[in-house]
Amino acid sequence: MHFLVCIKQVPATTSVQIDSRTGTLKREGVESIINPFDEYAIEEGIRLKERVGGKVTVITMGPPQAESALREALSRGCDDAILVSDRAFAGADTWATSYTLAQSAKLLGDVDLIICGKQASDGDTAQVGPGIAEKLDIPHVAYVRKVREIRPGYIQVERMLEDGTDVLEMSLPALITVVKEINTPRLPTLKGMMASKKKQVLKWTKETIAAEEDKIGLKGSPTQVMKIFYPPARQGGERISGKDATDVAQKLVEKLRSCGII
Repeated sequence: MHFLVCIKQVPATTSVQIDSRTGTLKREGVESIINPFDEYAIEEGIRLKERVGGKVTVITMGPPQAESALREALSRGCDDAILVSDRAFAGADTWATSYTLAQSAKLLGDVDLIICGKQASDGDTAQVGPGIAEKLDIPHVAYVRKVREIRPGYIQVERMLEDGTDVLEMSLPALITVVKEINTPRLPTLKGMMASKKKQVLKWTKETIAAEEDKIGLKGSPTQVMKIFYPPARQGGERISGKDATDVAQKLVEKLRSCGII
């Protein structure tokens, strides 16, 4: 079976900075890592390969430096890696990103299961995975915490809900997004790191995936982030004291009236 894992390289959460002039994230000179939720997707792809056989391809859309994230995925046990990179992809929102990755999946052709992390730490939209599935017209389930059964043409998964779980069945090909409860990601081995340096990372452009110009990058993005900012620091509360509970209550009522709340 062929498992396709979609990952994203994101700024390390401890080093995120905002450009005060443009209101956008500073990416130059900032440490980048694999999106934490995507580590669980990588691990699940490898575990499924070990369970039923096949191969794992890891793919990302991003700038040339995103190749380092792909090589880390290779060092953990993925078999092939694809970097979808083109200046025309810059500024893509979740719609344009899912279109680009869906076009890439079509080019691969023989994918049985696409696995994504539930969301990216720098956007938190959780839209790209389902967007890919919709554009490919395949079934999908989000928030998967366990793959109970998988075989050619069939998968049964356990989905996490706010008040419990449910079990769903789908035909393959399909797409799932996974939560951190699904597994514990392995660390790269020395042997894996050495092997990953020798492996070829395929580089695809807009021409490679036959992307339509008006559906990629900024031009193909219905939404645009105008500004990113830190929320204002929370102010300390005011402590009301008195000689007894009645006195405190009376002072509280007076305070609420002076603020126009009552």
